[in-house]
Amino acid sequence: MEYKAEVSSLFCSLDTFIINGVKADESDFVYQGDAFPEIADDYACGDMQADVIEPTGDVLKKYSITADEYQTIAEDVAEKLSFGCCGLCQ
Repeated sequence: MEYKAEVSSLFCSLDTFIINGVKADESDFVYQGDAFPEIADDYACGDMQADVIEPTGDVLKKYSITADEYQTIAEDVAEKLSFGCCGLCQ
């Protein structure tokens, strides 16, 4: 499996996300959202977290990966996109 994921300068997305030559979509692997928006300033995040979602057959086929490879990628993406509070978008 060929896999590359690089976080953007704003932390909340991936600038580069490619799996086996296919441009990948983070939402195929994680659900990302602010766990505590009520403590954040306007246009900021209180606690940005990404949680691994279950793979579908379509996603495994789309990237030509196994369920184990999916889990490895999803855990890495979740770690990269979970960063707590942030005010870079202010």
